[in-house]
Amino acid sequence: MTVRTRFAPSPTGVLHLGSVRTALFCWLYARHRGGQFILRIEDTDRERSTKENVDAILDGMAWLGLDADEGPIYQSERLDRYREVIDQWLAEGKAYHCYCSKDELDELRATQKERGEKTRYDGRCRDRQTPEKGVDPVVRFKNPLDGEVIVEDQVRGRVVFQNTELDDLIIARSDGAPTYNFTVVIDDHDMQISHVIRGDDHLNNTPRQMNMLAALGATPPAYAHLPMILGPDGAKLSKRHGAVDIRAYRDNGYLPEAMLNYLVRLGWSHGDQEVFNVDEMIRHFDIADVNQSASSFNAEKLRWVSQQHIIEAPVERLAQELVPYLEAAGLDIAIGPSPAEIAEGFRERAETLSQMAESARYCYEDFDAVDPKAAKKHLRPVILKPLRAAKERLAGLEDWSKIAIAEAIDDVADEFELSLGKLGQPIRIAVTGGPVSPPIDVTVWLVGRERVLARLDHAIEMIAARAAANAD
Repeated sequence: MTVRTRFAPSPTGVLHLGSVRTALFCWLYARHRGGQFILRIEDTDRERSTKENVDAILDGMAWLGLDADEGPIYQSERLDRYREVIDQWLAEGKAYHCYCSKDELDELRATQKERGEKTRYDGRCRDRQTPEKGVDPVVRFKNPLDGEVIVEDQVRGRVVFQNTELDDLIIARSDGAPTYNFTVVIDDHDMQISHVIRGDDHLNNTPRQMNMLAALGATPPAYAHLPMILGPDGAKLSKRHGAVDIRAYRDNGYLPEAMLNYLVRLGWSHGDQEVFNVDEMIRHFDIADVNQSASSFNAEKLRWVSQQHIIEAPVERLAQELVPYLEAAGLDIAIGPSPAEIAEGFRERAETLSQMAESARYCYEDFDAVDPKAAKKHLRPVILKPLRAAKERLAGLEDWSKIAIAEAIDDVADEFELSLGKLGQPIRIAVTGGPVSPPIDVTVWLVGRERVLARLDHAIEMIAARAAANAD
């Protein structure tokens, strides 16, 4: 069997974490099984679907590298096909016109609630032979009145639904517009979808869709309903947890493969492995290994995964990705280290590319003042002579290289019988303005001779003034 999966977002909104995970699982399963992945845009809600949201969906999918073998296919371009099936079912007695008004249906629901019954349509127009003049009817599907629908869910296991619990679903509104559950059935059938992988909020739709597939004379696809992603507080994932437009993560400097890696681990695992590249995900992923329980979004874990991918990424690729973040930070890469040099120097400490760019600011422009807490602790009179010696040694270097810089600082530390940290940290604070940076030789090399010497002079003057004040 050729595996064919589909991701079918509605452009009534943008891509969020939950929908991206669904897309990823569909894409991975198709790739793992050597099948096809279809992108379908379910845009029949004409009032709420927008071109901006369609563009956001396509842009997000492209950024993540979730390429489709077919599509995007737009439901709005398939309306004639839906109308064809509706007319066929009406002619075959598999669907019928319903003339019930909103008031009638409201009264029916109220009566059912009073009786403690489940609210659902009671089929009063099911066998109606005569139309009602002046009323544009909806079209309902004739759901079987007895029997059961068995869903052999590949995540949840066997789930059984009684047909007596399912009412006659509206498949076309009074204006002729087809409804979601109906269009999904026709599309999945026509597109020969073999596996429907989607969120478990769709599970209750599945028996209705399977009955409609039976009306088409079609074999249902395999179903896999994914458990929800919850916020760290156990509530449904929302904007306050990070359920924002997936492109916000791109704008914040996450690599796409880091996002995929993090999302694939929300509900799926392969032994104890935490960090996966895309090829490894494709090789190991199987829908049968997805957990039945809900997963929790953890922003801290996402940042950790992101850092691992930044560490492992080829420097040339990382540098290319870094450029727009350096530019967005207002840094002129023409007058400082190259993006590749920044990527190599800062990759061990950066969780995102935007953080990397901001951390490297002191390599491109001067700062107004050093961190006062760090200065008080490390820029003390006791370090004045060693710092002067380090400045002179660095000023005399013919070769401004990391090796030469490291040797110069080591020599000064040995001369004054200091550990490397006792000298390196004051240099770091003087040169960067703060207590955290790449290794001191890398930091000094990246900042450059002219800036380093000027900043050391400034620190020496500050320490000397502090010493004079103490002497007074």
